[in-house]
Amino acid sequence: MTRLSVELLAADAPEPITSAGHAQLGIAVLAGIAVIVLLITKYKLHAFLALTIGSLALGAFAGAPLDKAILSFGSGLGSTVANVGVLIALGAILGKMLADSGGADQIVDTILARASGRAMPWAMVLIASVIGLPLFFEVGVVLLIPVVLMVAKRGNYSLMRIGIPALAGLSVMHGLVPPHPGPLVAIDALDANLGVTLALGVLVAIPTVVIAGPVFSRYAARWVDVPAPDRMIPQRPSEELEKRPGFGPTLFTILLPVVLMLAKALVDIVIDDTGNSVQRVFDVIGSPLVALLAAVLVGFFTLGMPAGFSKERMQQLVDKSLWPIAGILLIVGAGGGFKQTLIDSGVGQMVLEISEDWSIPALLLGWLIAVAIRLATGSATVATVSAAGLVAPLAADMSTTHAALLVLAIGAGSLFFSHVNDAGFWLVKEYFGLSVGQTVKTWSVMETIISVVAGGLVMLLSLIL
Repeated sequence: MTRLSVELLAADAPEPITSAGHAQLGIAVLAGIAVIVLLITKYKLHAFLALTIGSLALGAFAGAPLDKAILSFGSGLGSTVANVGVLIALGAILGKMLADSGGADQIVDTILARASGRAMPWAMVLIASVIGLPLFFEVGVVLLIPVVLMVAKRGNYSLMRIGIPALAGLSVMHGLVPPHPGPLVAIDALDANLGVTLALGVLVAIPTVVIAGPVFSRYAARWVDVPAPDRMIPQRPSEELEKRPGFGPTLFTILLPVVLMLAKALVDIVIDDTGNSVQRVFDVIGSPLVALLAAVLVGFFTLGMPAGFSKERMQQLVDKSLWPIAGILLIVGAGGGFKQTLIDSGVGQMVLEISEDWSIPALLLGWLIAVAIRLATGSATVATVSAAGLVAPLAADMSTTHAALLVLAIGAGSLFFSHVNDAGFWLVKEYFGLSVGQTVKTWSVMETIISVVAGGLVMLLSLIL
């Protein structure tokens, strides 16, 4: 919590919440979320504006003075952008460099050259999972769609048999594995350990992506048997390049931040001494900021230079990578503001008391809240930041492991049943040339499988760890 938020709470500490207080705050939450949903779905307002207005509406319905609600929203927005914004920017630069240099195409072509027949769906899920680590979901879809369509057409495969594994790999990375915006925001809101969350996220992601990808694609191909549409095969980025980086250096660059952050988490477990010099070194090199910055700097030499990019070209690449993330940063920041408004108005404490009174497991509650907001708004990111704000107090007394699992439970819930109010739904529909019904049978069901399987695995891990 930010210093400003602590000061606000100290100055206006609420009386112990009575049943009437619960009712008023409950109405305030429903009203605030209803305003956000209505503005996004009916009036097509940008999620940043909807979250801003919804936060102020929440404060007003909760009975908070408007100036206090504005201060809470501003402090939450600033804190979230300060903690998460730079990481999203570095991830965007790395992803753009990977795509424009032909590094992503090199990974794809190398793996596909060694796969055929029944192994092809497994190759596609592997490609999507590796490529999806540094890329936003929409960028990954645009990047991999040409590959999916060409593989399906040239190899005479069912489009769904190839496409579903690729989509599953991208979606699982997007919802469960940092440094994607959703998990990063949840980690910040719940004060979870990023390295532990990353390790558990990968552990949950592997069986989830296998079930939702290659396994489910067998049934999806039977339900929807459509050919790859010729009109939707665009040019691949590396077709304009004379040369591109090698497979090994590209894979090394992609995995570098993951390895550094996991190494930090491992050292923290093995060496429980904050004064230890080894742990202090890994605390630095394994921090998300340094790990991602190192990957970007290494990428200049392993991706940009082998592709023949000049210094001017690299500067332009960085500029272009930052333009599209302005909207994401604003949404994430407004989500942080919404979270802080929830906490400062007493809603977080109310959720904590309800959870204790009704004996609802915190992980299940986080998953259910994310599911409800996802179904209402269609946005996985909005679902994640809103759910994280509501259940943040539940993580205060949790162990490091269970706080990380709560992040993953929220991420899993945020992916539940994508339908017509989700931009990803229409992206998949148009690229694959499907009808609305066919998209529901394939993409929407796949997203639901990811959400349920990942959520179930998180619950299982909570009983073991």
